[in-house]
Amino acid sequence: MTPLRFQVYSDYLCPWCFNASVRLERVRDEYAGQVELEWRSYLLRPNPNSARDPEQFRAYTRSWLRPAAEPDAGQFRVWESDEGPPSHSVPAHLAAKAARSLSEAAFRRLHGRLLQAYFAENRDISRESVLRELWSEVELPAADFARVSDSAFRDEVLDEHAGALELGVTGVPAVILEGTDAVILGAQPLEVYRRWIDRTLERRQRGET
Repeated sequence: MTPLRFQVYSDYLCPWCFNASVRLERVRDEYAGQVELEWRSYLLRPNPNSARDPEQFRAYTRSWLRPAAEPDAGQFRVWESDEGPPSHSVPAHLAAKAARSLSEAAFRRLHGRLLQAYFAENRDISRESVLRELWSEVELPAADFARVSDSAFRDEVLDEHAGALELGVTGVPAVILEGTDAVILGAQPLEVYRRWIDRTLERRQRGET
């Protein structure tokens, strides 16, 4: 049976996307071979802004305690680092696209590492030096980090963001089951994702669309 393919619009600066990633990666493992995830770019901060107030940003990160308190959540720490604030969303997405060009396994390693580094370790994932460090930490070939600068990946990131807007996606995470109009917004509990998958697989077995 062809695996269910979910398109997930997400941003690496979104705390709820971190929770969604933890849960969706878990269900992919639980439904081994039956579920595939295609992570797509959505840009909450599409343009660079170096004038963000660090104190306001630190205060904002206290809001991360809310997603941190949910079951099956990612790891969060209110910002204590001297790094940041992140300038914009694009750099992390470029690194993720570059990793995917190597392999799906490379993408998965860097995808999770980006979220962990930002939310749990207070590292500025909009900085090239930080992205290079994370690339090395997940043991991707150093020479291939240069792919991050490939204009094709920037075009891909911007095209995916534009495509999300055309679909009416105005917030993330947004999960779409390929071939249907079904969309789930927000970081849903594990059981919601499981029920969606179970019901879809049952309909397929009965020959329903």
